Amino acid sequence: MGVMEDIHQAVVEGRVEDAAAGVESALSSGTDADEILNRSLVPAMDLVGEKFGEGEYFIPQVLWSAKSMQAGMDLLRPHFAEGRDTDKGRIIIGTAKGDIHDIGKNLVGMMLEGAGFKVVDLGVDVEPARFVDTAEQENGRIIAVSALLTTTMPAMADVVSLVRERGMDAKVMIGGAPVDEAFREEIGADGYGTDAVDAVRKVRELLGA
Repeated sequence: MGVMEDIHQAVVEGRVEDAAAGVESALSSGTDADEILNRSLVPAMDLVGEKFGEGEYFIPQVLWSAKSMQAGMDLLRPHFAEGRDTDKGRIIIGTAKGDIHDIGKNLVGMMLEGAGFKVVDLGVDVEPARFVDTAEQENGRIIAVSALLTTTMPAMADVVSLVRERGMDAKVMIGGAPVDEAFREEIGADGYGTDAVDAVRKVRELLGA
């Protein structure tokens, strides 16, 4: 197998050190950073996403694959052309005000990075205004808000209201166990992801990426 296939396989199997070693090897042999990303890392995370969606992979396996992809991305980042990371758009992500659950949010963030998006992760218990302020400062094209507690769902509606009040172009996406399509419609959010794989699909749809 060539080094590209080695990197791809290491990410799919969640072998962090092997993925990093493969990327280092490819870079030292003169392979372009964008080529490594688009031919190895992104297709590998797409495959992992498919396996997760089909029930073949579970969250721990996806997290290891995402960590492997991150290890490769960390090595590639200095080699990207200036401004390359904003090509597909910046995603502002965080857990709604009052909620400190982050596994789902982290998984979505990792999957989005794996798909080539720039992710700005605000963490947990994020005030609605902080989501919106950050989107303005970072030129975020999507604000993705996660919640696990039903009591924190109103904070999602506040994010949507603030975006509309300020007349921003940013789209608001929501996700998490208590959230559904009916709630998305009720608060006027632009998208709802049923899981991490669906979230990436919806982001691509919303951005036409």
